[in-house]
Amino acid sequence: MVTVTDLDGRRAAAVAEEIVATGGKAEAMALDAGDDAAVLRAIDRVAARGRLDILHSHAGIQVPGRLTDVSPEGMDASWRLNVRAHFIAARAAMPHMQRQRSGSIIITASNSGVQHDRGMIAYGTTKHAVIAMTRQIAVDYAADNIRCNALCPGFVDTLFNHGFERQMGGRDALEAYVARSIPMGRWATVEEIAESIVYLASDQSSFMTGHALVIDGGECL
Repeated sequence: MVTVTDLDGRRAAAVAEEIVATGGKAEAMALDAGDDAAVLRAIDRVAARGRLDILHSHAGIQVPGRLTDVSPEGMDASWRLNVRAHFIAARAAMPHMQRQRSGSIIITASNSGVQHDRGMIAYGTTKHAVIAMTRQIAVDYAADNIRCNALCPGFVDTLFNHGFERQMGGRDALEAYVARSIPMGRWATVEEIAESIVYLASDQSSFMTGHALVIDGGECL
C-alpha cells in the first residue's frame, strides 16, 4: 500500500488514483509537512497497518536570492521545509523501521546540495545541510539494516522551478539556461526521477546507504 501525501489533498488524490488505475494499492492524505504533530500522526497511522518499509520525504521550498536579498524569515522557511521537515519525518519513521530491522528512507535534496548555485543562498545552504543529515542518519542506523539516501534531481519541468524562473527573468531565460548549462541540453522527465526513486526504495540498491544520487544531466560536473 502506498500512502500519497501532499499539502494539496487533491494532488495527492490524483496520484493515488493513477496508482490504483495501474493495479496498485494507494490512498491519499492531505498533509502539511511543516506540521510536526500531523507528520507524526500520519506516519504512525501507516505503520499501524503492520509495516513501514519506505519513507520518501519530499517536502521543499525554493527562496531565491543572495545573502542581502533573502530575509531571515526566508532563510527560516527554507530551513523549516528543506531540512527540519525531513528530520521530523525520518525521526518519526525510525522506531517503526528499527522494530522490523529494515527500511529505506529517501530524502529529496537537490543537485544544489553538491554544487553552488549563484544567487540561491537559502536553497543551496539547506540542500547541502540535508545531504549531511542523510549521511549522518545512514551511518547511525546502518547496523539496524535501515538505509538512508538522498535524491538529488537537477532541473525537472515542474511548478517548483518558479523561483528560478523569476530569478532569471522569465520562462525563455530559464529555457535558455537549461539548454546552455546542462551538458545533456534538456530537462529531466518526471519519469526519469520516478525510476530513481524506485531504485532507492527497492532491493536493487540494498547495499547503498548515505549516498547522494544526482540525476541532473551532468549539470553539476
